[in-house]
Amino acid sequence: MNDRPLIIAGRTHASRLIVGTGKYKTMDLMEAALRASGADMVTVAIRRVNLNDRTADEFWRHLPKNMVILPNTAGCYNAADAVRVSRLAREALDTPLIKLEVLGDPKTLLPDAAGLVEATKILVADGFQVLAYTNDDPILAKRLEDMGVAAVMPLAAPIGSGRGIQNPIHIQFIREAVTTVPVIVDAGVGTASDAAVAMELGVDGVLMNTAIAEAQDPVRMAEAMRLGVEAGRAAFLAGRMPRREYAQASSPLAGTVSAAGPK
Repeated sequence: MNDRPLIIAGRTHASRLIVGTGKYKTMDLMEAALRASGADMVTVAIRRVNLNDRTADEFWRHLPKNMVILPNTAGCYNAADAVRVSRLAREALDTPLIKLEVLGDPKTLLPDAAGLVEATKILVADGFQVLAYTNDDPILAKRLEDMGVAAVMPLAAPIGSGRGIQNPIHIQFIREAVTTVPVIVDAGVGTASDAAVAMELGVDGVLMNTAIAEAQDPVRMAEAMRLGVEAGRAAFLAGRMPRREYAQASSPLAGTVSAAGPK
């Protein structure tokens, strides 16, 4: 398929699917699902892993070695905590990448826009390559791009809800507004058709965790998500047919037979 590659912070990615590592029943199952997804970037919540000795933590041994690790600030409810966790991640993992989450409250897990802007400003100035998890707000998305983030990551729906794309028009607006860095739909994707819809809107990629980890068969769902992302991207590049109010015959009407004879 003739397509431009997905490039995040100067690195070219073979897959447009980014996956998470939480909620799996076993480490073996997590590893199998990660491999089936075809993803080459995996996000890791810094607060739940051992940063001091990676050889002592079973989690690290189950991450495929070719995957780019994207640490995240999940669980941070203010800018100061997010900045502190980001710096811990950079020191421990030797990467400037950070998926920045500054959450507003534990009930909705929606982003705190003011805290996100504050933390982004600090981290970009400190040399981080920030992938900013944000609301589906085109104005805020554009502001984050102007601040120098490496990717804008609007939510499809609240984290872990599996509701799919709740506001496709705003995702399209974000796609039109953000032109210099990737737009990656993050959070709320529930199944492969949701991933395909997101890609058909023209975004550059999709990030997910719960939809795979909580599936009845996570490995098979990971494969389905890979195919959904690929199908959605292909459909976007192909361009959909126009929507019409009324039916239009698929075959030419010339030569059809009626009681009065051939037309």
